[in-house]
Amino acid sequence: MKKKIAQEVANAAEAKTAVPALPKRKRRFGDRPDGYRLRSLQPMSKVSPYIMPNRSGASVYFHESIEITEAENYIRKKRNQGLKGFGMMHLLLAAYVRVVSQRPQINRFLSGQRVYTHYDDIIVNLTIKRELTLDAEETIIKMHFSPSDTAEDIYRKLQKEIDENREVNPDSGFDNTAKILNFIPGLMLKNAVWLLKMFDYFGWLPKKLLDVSPFHGSMFITSMGSLGIPPVYHHLYDFGNLPIFLSFGAKYKKTELKEDGTPVQRKYIDYKIVCDERICDGFTLASSFKMFKTFFRNPHVLDEAPETVHRDVD
Repeated sequence: MKKKIAQEVANAAEAKTAVPALPKRKRRFGDRPDGYRLRSLQPMSKVSPYIMPNRSGASVYFHESIEITEAENYIRKKRNQGLKGFGMMHLLLAAYVRVVSQRPQINRFLSGQRVYTHYDDIIVNLTIKRELTLDAEETIIKMHFSPSDTAEDIYRKLQKEIDENREVNPDSGFDNTAKILNFIPGLMLKNAVWLLKMFDYFGWLPKKLLDVSPFHGSMFITSMGSLGIPPVYHHLYDFGNLPIFLSFGAKYKKTELKEDGTPVQRKYIDYKIVCDERICDGFTLASSFKMFKTFFRNPHVLDEAPETVHRDVD
């Protein structure tokens, strides 16, 4: 598997032209506003959502450490090229988007005991502070990426969202929706949430609400490193359809021995992933995690669009 992943990464490095856009897929009965229903899955993939109906009960936990010498060199290079503030968050997002381009199965989600795919839209949710102070308000932004995006594409899209949400008195769609729900009395709010869950189960939630919901998307990412603490295993939400939660921690140093016995100090970061195991088989998940890590040993391949973008099954 390692050789196959290495070859795929090498192929991406050789790409010099933009990836042609995938043809638009037609909506069919049973599809949702935020995804297309997969109808050709194996029987077990269709049955497991009924055996494990809740996302919290179908979660798997993954922990990994990454040596970041090459990653830090790459980040410095990007900053010298004028990408102010380019950091580990951008690199993690770029690596994730590239993995989705080659393993579209991890861009699936479950809703109403059925498996869907986001197709060519990768939706990442992120909590940000409007200002870098302890008492500053928080808001959640939703970023839309394409499987063919490069590291610079990721950087520009993320910075655009952050800048727009840090303007003076910006009311995001999420903030406005939360304010409306806040005015509903407790008992009525409980019933309102139940009604939203029912609409979501049948795929009846309007797209405008899906576009602002922090509980719908491809992945939620959070930086514990900005708080100076290790990453946590963050639970998945049973409301909505988010299948992956990624948390990464602060940089730290570790003293290791070379092959000749000489001590050397290297830098690492840890990250933890909580994933809905029902979206794909274990082999695909393992392959995706391994590919994700390869981009930190050779991040320069993320400067070019992938040679091919793979599409999920029908």
